[in-house]
Amino acid sequence: MGKGLLMLLVWKCVLVVAIEAAPEGSIVTHLPGFTSVFPSKHYSGYIKIDQIESGKRLFYYFVTSERSPAEDPVVLWLNGGPGCSSFDAFVYEHGPFNFEEGKPKGTLPTLHLNPYSWSKVSNIIYLDSPAGVGLSYSSNKDNYITGDIQTASDTHNFLLKWFKEFPEFLKNPFYIAGESFAGIYVPTLASQLVKGLKSGVVPVINLKGYMVGNGVTDQKFDGNALVPFAYGMALISDAIFKEAEASCGGNYYSPQTSECFDKLDRVDQNDEVATTWLNDESVRMAIHAEPQSVIGPWELCTHRISYSHNAGSMIPYHRNLTSQGYKALIFSGDHDMCVPYTGSQAWTSSLGYKIVDEWRPWFSNSQVSGYLQGYEHNLTFITIKGAGHTVPEYKPREALDFYSRWLEGNPI
Repeated sequence: MGKGLLMLLVWKCVLVVAIEAAPEGSIVTHLPGFTSVFPSKHYSGYIKIDQIESGKRLFYYFVTSERSPAEDPVVLWLNGGPGCSSFDAFVYEHGPFNFEEGKPKGTLPTLHLNPYSWSKVSNIIYLDSPAGVGLSYSSNKDNYITGDIQTASDTHNFLLKWFKEFPEFLKNPFYIAGESFAGIYVPTLASQLVKGLKSGVVPVINLKGYMVGNGVTDQKFDGNALVPFAYGMALISDAIFKEAEASCGGNYYSPQTSECFDKLDRVDQNDEVATTWLNDESVRMAIHAEPQSVIGPWELCTHRISYSHNAGSMIPYHRNLTSQGYKALIFSGDHDMCVPYTGSQAWTSSLGYKIVDEWRPWFSNSQVSGYLQGYEHNLTFITIKGAGHTVPEYKPREALDFYSRWLEGNPI
C-alpha cells in the first residue's frame, strides 16, 4: 500500500474516532415520527450549570453536519422571547426535519428530511435558554429569576462544559446565532465569551463571529421604526398614522402621554405540531429529556421565568465585537412588524463604519432575494424579501443560501 493512501486511511480513522468521542449516553438513535436513517449524527441531553442538586439544567439538541462534521463550523442557535424554546427553530425553521401534522389532528406528526436544513453545511446546537425555557429546568424556582447578564454567564458556562464533553469540535470555527430577543442573547454571550478568551478560560473556543435575525437591539431604534414601518407597508391607514405622529411626536418607543398610548393601541390592534411532539413521552425518552411529571409540559414560549432586560442597548456590544475582528451578519425579513428591518438598517448605519459594499440586491435561485449593505470590520446587513419575523420559516431556500455563503466567507 502506498504511503499516501496509508496516511489518508489513518486520517479518516482519526476523524471517525473523533466524531465517536462524543458521550454515548447523549446519542439519539431514533425519533418518533421518522422512519428513515438520519443523514448525520444527533445528540441531546442536559448540561448541569450548577453541580448542586437544585441547580440549573440546560437542554440541548446537537445535529452534526451532513457534509463534514470534523471541518464545518459549529453554530449555537438561540431563540428569543425572552422565554421561547429553540425547538421553535428546530421544528419550524432550519432543523433537519419538516414536520407534517399528524392524522387525525393531535396525533404524532410525521417527520421528513428538510432539504434546506442548516445542518447541510454546519454542526448546529439548539439550546433552550435560560433555565425554565423549553426543556431546560431547575428544581429551585428562584433560578427562574434572571436577566441579560445572568443568561449570558449561564450560556457561557454551558458552552465551556459542552465543549469538554465534545472536545473533538474545539478546533472547528464557532459562531453564535439567533433571532428576535436573541438580538440581546447573542451579543451579550459573544462579549462574555471574548472576556473569557482574554482571561485564559479553558477550553479555548474558536469564536469567529455571530449572526442575528430580526433582532431586538436598541429600544429607541427598534421602537421608533415600528409605526412608520407599519404605515409604509400599508398596514395602517394614513389617518391612524397621522394621529399617532401628532400624539407621540415621533417618540414611539417611550410614550409620554395617555393619548399616545391610545393611538399606539390602534396600531397593535403556530405551535400545535411542536407541542404535540415534544409533550409525547416517547419523544422525550428518545431525546433524553425529563418527562412532564418532572419538568412540566413543553411550551413554545413560557411565562414561568421572570426576566430583566438589564444590559441596555446592544449597539456598544456590536461596536466592541466587530472592532475586535469578529464578523457579524445582521439579517432581517422585510415583512416583519415585530422588529422592523428599518430599525436594524438604521442602527447598523449609526455605527459610522465605512461602506465597503454599497446597497445592492443579492440573489438566490437566480431571483432577487433581498438587499445587502456591507461595512468595514466584517459587518454585513441584509434584508430578505417577503420574509416575516422568523426568516428561515418563510424563506428556507434563501436562508440556507445566505447562511452557507456567509459561513464560508463567500459573497452573499
